[in-house]
Amino acid sequence: MSIVYFNKQFVPLAEANLSIRTNALHYGSAVFEGIRAYWNPNEQQLFVFKLPEHYERMLNSCKVLRLKVGHDVKDLCALTVDLLRRNQPKEDSYIRPIAYVRSEGLTPKLVGYDTGFAIYTFPLGDYIDTSGGLKVGFSSWRRISDNSIPARCKVSGGYVNSALAKTEALEQGYDEALLLTQDGFLSEGSAENIFLIRDGVLVTPDLSQDILEGVTRNTLISLCRDELGFPVVERQVGRTEVYVAEEVFLCGTGAQVSPVVEVDRRPIGTGKIGPLTVRIQQLYFDVVRGRHPKYRHWCTPVY
Repeated sequence: MSIVYFNKQFVPLAEANLSIRTNALHYGSAVFEGIRAYWNPNEQQLFVFKLPEHYERMLNSCKVLRLKVGHDVKDLCALTVDLLRRNQPKEDSYIRPIAYVRSEGLTPKLVGYDTGFAIYTFPLGDYIDTSGGLKVGFSSWRRISDNSIPARCKVSGGYVNSALAKTEALEQGYDEALLLTQDGFLSEGSAENIFLIRDGVLVTPDLSQDILEGVTRNTLISLCRDELGFPVVERQVGRTEVYVAEEVFLCGTGAQVSPVVEVDRRPIGTGKIGPLTVRIQQLYFDVVRGRHPKYRHWCTPVY
């Protein structure tokens, strides 16, 4: 039976229940994180990738929504490792912490209510295809702006924006959606950051383009600069610049490094996964599984 951490105690999943009157259910007044743990069969070890960085981001999201978790980063990391040890997974796993307004008040507000907190885990392989190449399309839905629902925070209510875009993409025969900002510049995918390769330079929308401040995004910027010697530029990107890029890939904790081979039914480069993307993807998978000694400190061992 799966064990979860639920409001300051470890309990079976079946006992971690909420009332249908819970404020967060009605108003999206919650923030969450997505964290991956990778199984290394050679070492018989489970490595949680960039665990402190994820909780630092989550606490920043809580700060914006004025949620009080009652734990610091060190506590949250220790609770997560404890939870994984209790469940004993021997496969790639996903970790989902969530902080939410637990009160049953009717008013959509962020003060005067108690905060609930939970962590649960489950097995997870590929969230989207990391090998065959994705066909994506620009959505008619625009990305939520920082002055409405901040996309830099993983606010549960804000993911309706992602759901609308993703659903539209799937119904149009695409694998994933790309969203533009209110000003018409490239933002990100429904739940992924995006990189383009132009003339050997990696280009990605900067933090002012209503994007999530991605842990994987930051990881790839560092790896590409330090290990592969690729220059990386963060700036505004126009829609048609995506069409003429040599290579495109999406990234995120769930998406990992997912190559894109087609955008709006236009082939990217040769229409096949590009060689630079392959190098980036291979390096990333070595790092997250603890196979790269230089970056071993990014991986928290569970056992």
